[in-house]
Amino acid sequence: MPELEPDEMAYVQNVVQNFSESQAHQFVNIYRSRRKSPLMILLTTLIGFVFIAGVQRFLIGQIGMGLLYLFTGGLCVIGTIVDVINHKSLAYEYNTKEARYVHAIVTSQTNNSAPPY
Repeated sequence: MPELEPDEMAYVQNVVQNFSESQAHQFVNIYRSRRKSPLMILLTTLIGFVFIAGVQRFLIGQIGMGLLYLFTGGLCVIGTIVDVINHKSLAYEYNTKEARYVHAIVTSQTNNSAPPY
């Protein structure tokens, strides 16, 4: 997955280290569809300066913070500036959460497809 940042790549490699090849392939397919790139987080944060503040928070599933940013103008623009600076960490936190979720999905599908003994 060449599109991953180095720290995210290390985390994902740690998550899939005990997977078989088919499990790893399934993980990659699901994870690619669910992850958010830091560039997307940055672009949606920059939208907050011009149009609607908080789009980046809605995008990463932080609905409460998104509403707060929406109604306060990105916490009077200060929160939006902080998010521009921290866009990579916002994306990393979201993506690690999604990696754990996808790991659970792949593991449970594997356990459910095992023949009963």
